[in-house]
Amino acid sequence: MTPLGTPCTPSATRVMLLGSGELGKEVLIALQRLGVETIAVDRYPGAPGHQVAHRAHTIDMTDPQALRALVEAERPDVVVPEIEAIATSVLVDLEAEGAVRVVPTARATRLTMDREGIRRLAAETLGLPTSPYRFCDSLDELRAAVDGIGYPCVVKPVMSSSGKGQSRLDGPADLTPAWEHAQEGGRVQGGRVIVEGFVDFDYEITLLTVRAVETDGTVGTHFCEPVGHRQVAGDYVESWQPQPMSPVALRRSQEIARAVTDDLGGLGVFGVELFVRGDQVWFSEVSPRPHDTGMVTMTTQRQSEFELHARAILGLPVDTTLLSPGASAVVHGGVDAAAVVFEGVDEALRVPHSDLRLFGKADSRVHRRMGVALVHDEDVDTARAQAALAASLVRPRPA
Repeated sequence: MTPLGTPCTPSATRVMLLGSGELGKEVLIALQRLGVETIAVDRYPGAPGHQVAHRAHTIDMTDPQALRALVEAERPDVVVPEIEAIATSVLVDLEAEGAVRVVPTARATRLTMDREGIRRLAAETLGLPTSPYRFCDSLDELRAAVDGIGYPCVVKPVMSSSGKGQSRLDGPADLTPAWEHAQEGGRVQGGRVIVEGFVDFDYEITLLTVRAVETDGTVGTHFCEPVGHRQVAGDYVESWQPQPMSPVALRRSQEIARAVTDDLGGLGVFGVELFVRGDQVWFSEVSPRPHDTGMVTMTTQRQSEFELHARAILGLPVDTTLLSPGASAVVHGGVDAAAVVFEGVDEALRVPHSDLRLFGKADSRVHRRMGVALVHDEDVDTARAQAALAASLVRPRPA
């Protein structure tokens, strides 16, 4: 690997994050612990990652000219996309020009920024098991697609994050509200949607998959213990690790994750989402970056998903060892306010084996994720109960 430099000197190793929310903030901290000079970019000022990086910029990352100008001005060694709403064509061009290395690759970023690219890769190119699906550009097309797929089904924008714009349809009355919700929640207004047949799964997991450089210089694949999670309206509200699985289901999950990430290539953490019923496994989605459900690894693993991502990006050894079962539970804003203060932090931290991450988001919304409670314990059930308790004790109120 290339030797690491010293921040803010000509020798610095410079990494630019495109997207600087709570996940990006933790990646930036992990990079800084290894002496990396960090540059945080987001679409609004004062984002969580802006608060810890060496330098911060606020731009519209979907603007190709603005994005290219910033990369050329900062001249980072590595660009790490952390959100979907990015002008990926610029990253493809910059990588082809040899101007920067994109993590994991510009192609992977382009494919996974919308659900169509990655679903067609998984199902049509790699032949992996998925739910039945159709893509639609209008309400009429959605109606026809649902007639073919049947109820219940799920509608999502092809471009969105954290479950935004997602709906379950149980009958014809749900069609118009689902279409409107997808348009409101998508990154692109008037955007395309995917309708998926409902998979009657026992549980869903995130299999954090790490591509890292081995001692012989080859790229190896490492798996964290599976992360179970629960969603409400498509957004995660709690996660736990490890999720119990049959040996057959775990092996199949790893085979699917390896197939997808080998095709995408590059280095770093991938959050591979899978549905599981008994020994059967279906591919759902993949993010070429740390995953929100993986925040639980900050209390369960020797190296969290953020430390794993930083190390893999830099060509350093990784260790996915699980130290303890644990769980995370989301702290929601609870109120609409321009700024909040958090009461009950002392009570939450009195819960045995608990920790908190308050993200530093300036404004609050009722369902906005403002923090996360983390608990490790002797078993998953105890950890889940304690994490939910700790999260409930944190009470945001208008400042």
